[in-house]
Formats: sequence, C-alpha cells, structure tokens
Amino acid sequence: MDFRIEDITPEEIDRRLAVVEPLTDSVRDLVDAVIRSQVSDDELQAAKATIDEVVASLRTRQRPGGFGTPYTREFIGMPWGNAAVGARNAIAPPLRVTRSAGLAECDMVLGAAYEGPGGCVHGGVAALMLDQLVGEAASTDGLPSFTGTLTVKYLRPTRLGALNARAEVTGREGRKTFVHATLSDDDGVTVEADAIMISPKGFELPTGDALPPPANSRADRDV
Repeated sequence: MDFRIEDITPEEIDRRLAVVEPLTDSVRDLVDAVIRSQVSDDELQAAKATIDEVVASLRTRQRPGGFGTPYTREFIGMPWGNAAVGARNAIAPPLRVTRSAGLAECDMVLGAAYEGPGGCVHGGVAALMLDQLVGEAASTDGLPSFTGTLTVKYLRPTRLGALNARAEVTGREGRKTFVHATLSDDDGVTVEADAIMISPKGFELPTGDALPPPANSRADRDV
C-alpha cells in the first residue's frame, strides 16, 4: 500500500485543499452536464476539443499510479484520490464526513452521475458510501482498520437528491470492530449495513472491549 509521510502543516493542507476542491467540484459539474446535456452534436464536439486541451495541460506533470495516502507527522491523512472521499477525485460522491467517538456521519446531494435505476442511486454507490462510513467510524480513536465483511440490506430504492449516511460502532472484540450504518432520505432509512472491521496485528484491544456511547459533538475537520 502507498503510505508516505509529508512534512507539512495543517495550514498548508488547507491551502492545497482551497485549490483542488473547487477544481474537483467543477469536474463533478462537468460530469453532470455531459450526462444531462441536450446541446447539438457540434457543441458536444467543441466541448470535447476544449476538454482534451485541459487534460493535455494537466498531464504535463503527473505522479505515476494512484495518488496514495500521504500522512503528516501528526498522522493527519490526505486520501485525496480515494474513490469515496477523495478531495481530488471527481468520481467520488461529494462526501464531507464529520466524526466523533465511534460515530461518522455526512449529508450529501447525489445527482445524475450516481444513478442506477431511473431516478435512484445505484446500489453499488450506496454500498461504497457505507463502506467508507463504517471505516471512518471504526477509526475515530486512531485505531486503523480495514473492512473484513460488509453486509448490505436494501430496504427500498434510494432517490437521487439530498441524503444522510451514518455509521456507529456497536462493539469491539480484539482486532474486530463491529459497526452499523444507514443511508437515509427525507422519508427514512433506505439502506442499512453491518460491518466487521479488522485492525492489523499489534492493534488488538482486550476481548469484549467496547467504545463508550458516541458523543453528540461533531469533529471540526472534515475527513
């Protein structure tokens, strides 16, 4: 796995995000516009030429492979290429996750780029978001963990639009963390999931150890 240290300050992180996040949002807008556009063929071809020029300029200097996961020396992660929350990844749903003890939550608006059945969120996108949220919840105390199993139950179609995702740790046993997550629209829960998260060897907690109930406050920094 591509983990590396970057010796930068929180202020430098904020400066970089102030540049790349608006760019990523613009690319998301571009994706949505391409999907729903009804302009003429000539206008589409002209748009392609313009986009090709921008792509060529961005490719003049690139890192090989994926973006990886840089960390500061204070262990602040920058997973900006991540498929679920990457600040540089316009494919990623526009998630801004807030965290407190054993709890991760976010509100988002999903548009045409995340459609499966007509007018509804693709089931794989729903699973992707919940997979991310269970990992966020399991690691709120700094304990690294990876998804061991994720059991997803689709209760009804999830309409495109404003949604909420929430994940909460329900218990821990050794290297296992148990997490329950939900995806909801204005009418209630549409998808729920249960996960067993696994921490690497050397990060075991005593058998039966569990987190206290989640605090009501939210973390100040998006992740």
